[in-house]
Amino acid sequence: MTADTHLLCAAPPSATWKRRTRLQRLGQALAPLLARPGFSLALLVVLFALLAALAPHWLTSFDPYATSPVDKLRAPDAVHWFGTDELGRDLYTRVVYGASLSVQAALLAVGIALAGGLSLGVLAGFAGGRLDAALMRLVDVLLALPGLLLALAIVTAIGFGTVPVAIAVGVGIIPGFARTTRGEVLRVKTLPYVEAARLGGASWRRTLLRHVLPNAWGPVAVLATLDFGAAILATAGLSFLGFGAAPPAAEWGTLIANGRHFLITAPWVSLLPGLFVVAVVFSLNHLARSFEEHPQ
Repeated sequence: MTADTHLLCAAPPSATWKRRTRLQRLGQALAPLLARPGFSLALLVVLFALLAALAPHWLTSFDPYATSPVDKLRAPDAVHWFGTDELGRDLYTRVVYGASLSVQAALLAVGIALAGGLSLGVLAGFAGGRLDAALMRLVDVLLALPGLLLALAIVTAIGFGTVPVAIAVGVGIIPGFARTTRGEVLRVKTLPYVEAARLGGASWRRTLLRHVLPNAWGPVAVLATLDFGAAILATAGLSFLGFGAAPPAAEWGTLIANGRHFLITAPWVSLLPGLFVVAVVFSLNHLARSFEEHPQ
């Protein structure tokens, strides 16, 4: 072989090859799950909600804020799939556009919970001793408080709106992430390969980043998926109570609240947005449970 051939053989794998390998592994891991009709349906619902949050104009041609008094409280039909509300606005369009605020709020809440819970859990699990005991007593106190009640107290203190609601919900679910992370760190920290790394001279920082966190991430990721659905429900609940975005913003909780005055004459105004939220949350829970059963 020529020198050029030797260089090609010795060259490290390209980024494209590594990416293709990761995609192949992901496809092999998802193949058994995609064979399940329930998993596939749940995945489609979640992907629809994410697409609605990113590009709602691809899914509907109506304006979510355009009123039409002539068409107010119109029942679902071929034109208005979810019917219309009290101002004649297309309800399906408002549900689609409402995904942006609701999903962003849930993502912010889970991000806050991840950052706070991972920090507390890793610190408690790694440090141990009195610091661990003190942090876990704080977490126990927070767990003793109902999450929605804690979120209500926080959002009342910092103000109304989508971002304050997301912050309040995120703080309320930090304790669950902290306990799960601490438990996984304590479990992984005692495994033989972690002890071998420490005996080999690896620093605690390197051991944490290279060995402990990657192997403790699985249950935390499953909890994040579950809590993403819980965050959607919590933010929708606070918006239903009037703490979320101000009208005429299309937010799932606000849409459900707007229809509570028409439950007898026009039940679809609250029922269909509510069913959509339930479908998204159930789908997220089903995906999380499926990944938990098949971690590979």
